[in-house]
Amino acid sequence: MSSSPLKPLPGPDNIFQITRALRRQGFLNYVGGLWAAHGDLFQIKMGSRRQLLFAIHPEAVRHVSITNRQNYDKLKSYNLTRRYLLGDGLVASTGDLWRRQRKLMAPFYTPRGIQTYAEIMLRDGQRLADRWQELARRTDPVEIAEEMTFVTAAIILKAMFSMETTHEITHMKDAVETMIAFTSGKRRQVVDLPLWVPTHANRRYREARHRVHTYINGVIAQRRGLPEQDWPDDLLTRLMQARDEETGETMSESLLRDEAITTFFAGHETTARTMTFAWYALAANPDVAAKLRAELDSVLGDAPPTVEKLHHLPYTLQVIKETLRLYPPAPVYVRDAIAADTFDGYAIPAGASVMLSPYFTHRHPGFWDDPLRFDPDRWTPEREAQQHPSAYHPFASGQRICIGNNFSLLESHILLALLARKFVPRLIEGFEPQWVMQGTLGTANGMPMRIEAR
Repeated sequence: MSSSPLKPLPGPDNIFQITRALRRQGFLNYVGGLWAAHGDLFQIKMGSRRQLLFAIHPEAVRHVSITNRQNYDKLKSYNLTRRYLLGDGLVASTGDLWRRQRKLMAPFYTPRGIQTYAEIMLRDGQRLADRWQELARRTDPVEIAEEMTFVTAAIILKAMFSMETTHEITHMKDAVETMIAFTSGKRRQVVDLPLWVPTHANRRYREARHRVHTYINGVIAQRRGLPEQDWPDDLLTRLMQARDEETGETMSESLLRDEAITTFFAGHETTARTMTFAWYALAANPDVAAKLRAELDSVLGDAPPTVEKLHHLPYTLQVIKETLRLYPPAPVYVRDAIAADTFDGYAIPAGASVMLSPYFTHRHPGFWDDPLRFDPDRWTPEREAQQHPSAYHPFASGQRICIGNNFSLLESHILLALLARKFVPRLIEGFEPQWVMQGTLGTANGMPMRIEAR
């Protein structure tokens, strides 16, 4: 393809003007306006040294993620994530280390491999259902995002560490979420203050990181002191036992810790967001909710779901897939260009940060009929087979697709089936979500809902 200059953007072209516009409009509205004005490939110049190139078209997604994937990696755009949150964990690692870790960990996350944890998902889902029985007797609203965050945190911490007590779960959840919020805030700072500066945020972060690292290191050391046959059957044990086929080496202590933090980070927040947005979508679309409950009543009756019965709940899974389309928890992710490239006649300079956006690609009117309508019937086998293969990428795509996608889908499928057969979360009258992106998709005004028993 021929090379030509990138499309110029009218208006502000320096970091200070762009920052003001982002604060005024919000990221999603600002980028959405640029997409409407400039088409599927456009850039934002963050001063003279950095370019953010937004690639919305599915063919651009495929180019970066699949056909020319060797030219794109998680480089400078992930430096803050590596430094403050995930270290060398799978989400942020690159090169030979990433390939080695992916190969070691892939068997744990196959559809068959993750069924080991279905019992935990069902058990903790039932505990939440018992809690909701009590909440349904009240008239005051609950913050549905908090409900979903706690149950998904409990599930992943039990799957990862065999952690059972509510105190331990809350302790670890709060600390990791402090680390996540700190890292997200760092991305918005013009000046990156070093950690030794005694700001309130720095102190809270250092305390949280110490708490998380100390806990994980302690669990690893405790297991090392036991006969291997006495180690619990959880993800941490699997990581500790995994050996490189060529060298026979196991993971270092620091890498085990990084992968444990990465698993928690990737394994609870995105699924919690998915479930939160699913309840919103069902409350806003009563026809969809009625069809979902008809399926659950027909297949389950008064019985709880099982892994086997999930195969007979296709519409329930379609609701999850449509939630991920319209409200993807990771609305944007980044790949950095290693060398200069071209796409569709435009030059992509070396070092450019290419922003791939499920949020906008999933709304592309060229690939989705009535794209803003919540329609789970898009996900019948016949209609799904007709989609462009890169028009839907809520877990990213290509070789760096999220390794935990099967875990998240199974967990969401179980939780929705278990809870929607008994409860009807309803939006507060007059509530309209204010969608924002702060690392992940969220709402500035929460998601207050009333829990009603069916």
